[in-house]
Amino acid sequence: MNGLTNYVSCGVLWLGLAVKAPDLVRHRHDPYLRAICAVLCLAGLCFFLGAPPTIGAVNRLSGVPNLAAPLTYAAITAYGAASQVLIVRWRGGAGVRRVARRWIVAYAGVILGIAVAFALGDAPEERRTDLDTYYARTPFIAEMIVLYLVAHLTAATVTMVSALGWARQVTGWLRAGLLLLGVGTLCNAGFSAAKLVAVSARWSGRDWSALDTNVSPAAAGLGALLTSVGILVPLTGPRLAERHQARRAYARLAPLERELDGVLTRRALRLPRPRWSFPHALLMWRQTSVQNALGYLDGTWDPLLYAETHEAALRATADPAGAEATAWAAVIAEAALRDGERGDGERSHLRSVSARSGSAGPVGAQGTGGAAAAVGVPGVFGTGGSAAGTGAADAAGATDAAGALGADAPREAGPLPRLSGVPGAGPVDLVAVADALRGSALVADLRRRLHGADTANGVNGVNEVRPV
Repeated sequence: MNGLTNYVSCGVLWLGLAVKAPDLVRHRHDPYLRAICAVLCLAGLCFFLGAPPTIGAVNRLSGVPNLAAPLTYAAITAYGAASQVLIVRWRGGAGVRRVARRWIVAYAGVILGIAVAFALGDAPEERRTDLDTYYARTPFIAEMIVLYLVAHLTAATVTMVSALGWARQVTGWLRAGLLLLGVGTLCNAGFSAAKLVAVSARWSGRDWSALDTNVSPAAAGLGALLTSVGILVPLTGPRLAERHQARRAYARLAPLERELDGVLTRRALRLPRPRWSFPHALLMWRQTSVQNALGYLDGTWDPLLYAETHEAALRATADPAGAEATAWAAVIAEAALRDGERGDGERSHLRSVSARSGSAGPVGAQGTGGAAAAVGVPGVFGTGGSAAGTGAADAAGATDAAGALGADAPREAGPLPRLSGVPGAGPVDLVAVADALRGSALVADLRRRLHGADTANGVNGVNEVRPV
């Protein structure tokens, strides 16, 4: 054997250790992190010391035949103790330190027994792959072999039962990690069980060394892979999920940023794109740009348009959250269009509610001499249009916005909605607003008719044209 399986398994485990090493440096006094890193380090060390090339190098450099055997067995025993301490730390509860200390003391005694047995025994012929079965009947060496195998099987069995039993009580990433850890330790138990069977067969005169040289290494390699992944899944899974959610939110906010692109460009409100394109950095960049534009437009929202869109969307979908997002999408689209039509002129606010004309159609277009002309725009909100007087003459008429919305009583617009929310509603969900901009028929119809009214009137501005 060239030890490839051992070195690959060692690399996988030490790669997991490298992932957790920065956290250990920052939180070196965290017993939970220390237990995780100890398990990964010792498991990798077991495979490294157990590789035939490493065994030959240790024996040759030390000048002691088979010295690599007790070193490997000690590493395997220490790994079993670290696995138990990890499970104890993972579960927490009362007496954690006491239970962990007992496991450490017990397995320290096993390591001492391995060293004493090897010193008392005699193993003059180097065996790199089948020492367990070759010296199964040699005094003291046989006891050393049985001692480490029983200790490892005990630790693996207890860890497996604890992990699988606990997995039934939890959910999510922790459950997935515990299931993988339980199956991995089951494979580890198979490693020691196969060796014990091979050793027992040698005691009865049979040669089942294939269990020792072929089955056990394969079970150990698979167990190492599953164990390392099981330990890392609860730690890295939530982080990967957060990155995935950040990427999704970044992509879903794109329609809102496109809607506000003109405002961001004209007013130089967009931040420089981050040099390092991590998902959270990109999301924060897009959110900040969007919020800058909305902050600039804040106070220019059309309250009647918000109320009418909200009512229409609510009647169509019976979804309060979706209706609120659709209403915000409508007023944001209109405010962004108004800002564009103003060009590079000075920023202005919408006229107050008392300055609106009374009409079921558009409120009116500002003209020379303070007069206004109404333009009826059919749309999903209803149809209608009437002449309007001067902007300050008919404040009460602004409440007559029945149309297809089904309102049969006068309705006041109330206070201007703010980005912090509206009366009786929570904060604005910008992702939901972006979804509404992309998929709402109400918003698409509003945008089309606002542009259409602009062309039909031959004016260079929206000028209060809105569907109602």
